Amino acid sequence: MAIAPPPVRSALLRSSRGCGRALPAAAASTPRPYRPLSVSTTTRLGSADKVPPLPSARWTSELPARIGKCLSFGCNAQQTSQAAAVLRVVATEWKELLAGSEGFLTGGRRGLEGREIAWGEMDSFQHVNNVNYYRYAETARVNWVNNFAVHEDPANGKQWRELVAPISTGLIMKSLKADFKFPMVYPDKISVYHKLRTQPSNNSNSAPSSFMLDCIVLSHRHRRVACRLEEDIVVYDYKKGGKTGMPPFMLNMFERTWALQEGATARSRRRIGELYDAVEKLEGETWNRADAVEDMGGSTGQ
Repeated sequence: MAIAPPPVRSALLRSSRGCGRALPAAAASTPRPYRPLSVSTTTRLGSADKVPPLPSARWTSELPARIGKCLSFGCNAQQTSQAAAVLRVVATEWKELLAGSEGFLTGGRRGLEGREIAWGEMDSFQHVNNVNYYRYAETARVNWVNNFAVHEDPANGKQWRELVAPISTGLIMKSLKADFKFPMVYPDKISVYHKLRTQPSNNSNSAPSSFMLDCIVLSHRHRRVACRLEEDIVVYDYKKGGKTGMPPFMLNMFERTWALQEGATARSRRRIGELYDAVEKLEGETWNRADAVEDMGGSTGQ
């Protein structure tokens, strides 16, 4: 799933003096932990393509904090403009980039988007009761399946919708595990996304009869993953009363989804890498340069 470029992308990639220099050029001139590359939003990654490493789990707070240090030290108008551009990207793209960096598809493939946390979902310990996370994941999973029926594969829409009903071929939860990262409290919003854990395979004589899904619950307030869930799902034939192989229409769409997940991972990590490059360049032009002297407000800015 391609991530649509925001209006500020032109500011980030514009060639000019100071902090507004094109990010790819900045990355090429100095070694960086992340190197932005041009990636097609429609083609599948080739074997020669290298996916950048997973960024820090706290990049959404790290980058603003580092920019704040630069601004506190003193920036000229050009540097301030570039700092604002990076902050705007973090503020507007954080969900897509955070989820996409791990291969979760957002946008039209989202499961549960911007859901308000209810006050009544908190328990006597004054945080969201753990059982609610399973409900969030369940709703997002059903939406994830229905999205194939409505948007991705309407020709097989009836079969997709039947997967979440005990009619013919359906899906049964074999096991569900949760890893809670921190306690969420009211008020907050959440977005919940699913992804295939492994690449679908039909190399054997029979199609796979089960698959694994990973799920994340994102806190909008903290811009972090609040909970991770692992879902082991069995393909079940309700008419025969036993598990069965994955139908061809389902296997085909899962193969396509896997390719999209790979593309989202590479694009999101490279996009985050561009932000890191911009911040490192800003630091090199302010408090981290050799002749750095803090601006105490006694002189006119450039």
